[in-house]
Amino acid sequence: MSDASAPAQPTVAEVRAAAEAVKAALDRHLEAVERRTGEDDPAVYDAFNALAAAAEAYDERLYDRYDEVTPFEIPGADDSLPPYVGPDEPNALSVLIRRDYAVAQPQRLLAQAQRIADLDRDDTADRTAAAVGTSPHAALGVLFGEFEPDEIASRHKEFGLEEGDSTLWVSALDELPEAGEWLSTPFDQADPERVVCRFDVSAVFDEDEFEEDESDDEDEEDPDGHLGTAEA
Repeated sequence: MSDASAPAQPTVAEVRAAAEAVKAALDRHLEAVERRTGEDDPAVYDAFNALAAAAEAYDERLYDRYDEVTPFEIPGADDSLPPYVGPDEPNALSVLIRRDYAVAQPQRLLAQAQRIADLDRDDTADRTAAAVGTSPHAALGVLFGEFEPDEIASRHKEFGLEEGDSTLWVSALDELPEAGEWLSTPFDQADPERVVCRFDVSAVFDEDEFEEDESDDEDEEDPDGHLGTAEA
């Protein structure tokens, strides 16, 4: 792996602080659950989101500092999947991951790919190395050939990319397919009824939260900027 433009690692203290934040968020979540006033208690919802954010921040710092990850992830609510009909004790599993990116800064992408190619250049690769700095197609090939997908996800801004939606499905299998069996059509056999769990990341979740906050502000303030009375 190349170390071109590697970002500054978080300090040990920053990783430790992120871990302490997760512990505090866990305590707050448990307290909210113990004191819940109903099925849709907003305090539980807020504590859940705070715990998810703290866990994500810790996971990122842990990976950036020690190249390690946590064994848990807090999923968002998802009502789009049909009822699970797979085996209770799967003998195998399939993990399907999709991450979308926009090429927000093509020149940055080309420059980073050229730097990687120059670091790896040898006498037989001069033609290829010269091409990656002018071809986005070649640049993407160099980028994804050099770095693991998780590293690209954590460093996407360095490469001129902007994150879109992402999703991860863990699907139950009766047994492992034969070697090479699905490589020509790797995503055609995804069965939503066999998805054990899924984890989605999308800006739409943040937009929904922002719209709720704006709605709350409008309820409490009139058009002239004066505070109004909010009815319970």
